[in-house]
Amino acid sequence: MKLDIATTPVVDAYQMLVGLVTPRPIAWVTTLSATGVVNLAPFSFFNTFGANPPVVVFSPTLKRDGGKKDTLINIEANGEFVVNASSEKHAELINLSSKMIPSDESELALTHQATIPSSSVQVPRLADVAFSLECKVIQIVPVGNGPISANLVIGQVVTMHVDDDVLDAKGQPDPRKIKAIARLGSDYWCRTQDLFELGRP
Repeated sequence: MKLDIATTPVVDAYQMLVGLVTPRPIAWVTTLSATGVVNLAPFSFFNTFGANPPVVVFSPTLKRDGGKKDTLINIEANGEFVVNASSEKHAELINLSSKMIPSDESELALTHQATIPSSSVQVPRLADVAFSLECKVIQIVPVGNGPISANLVIGQVVTMHVDDDVLDAKGQPDPRKIKAIARLGSDYWCRTQDLFELGRP
């Protein structure tokens, strides 16, 4: 199979891409609207890209009608967000929080998730997660201007909150305890519990 992107419908190219580039970690992001509504949404175009300073990048793509998602609108307004852990116990709620609801409603009510105040940003963080990363925006890079176009949100992590229960004896994150999940293509997800170790050469 060969896909010429110039002649391939956008949605078809998107489905192929997310089916091939896997697994993708999930940022379960909280943001705050100008009127104080907490938005909660998952994004699998996400990863960490630096440590000095600590940097994460995720992409709230434009909607299929070309409009901006609430997450992007909120971040453009106040320059802050929180990345919350996506663990197996929350899989169904993470999926549910991707539902399109009116901007003046919060996914917190939909998912019954509690929040607690953050330390360094105004955006609250989720209370019952393995970790939360409080972030301030460094830059937003729009890539394209049509449906499913990327908006690379580059954020500096200013405070990390980590549940002691997911740390090992040395105080490091234990993947067996975090039980992270990831997105594959179509409706497929995966668990990160099939581990193997390779020491650096």
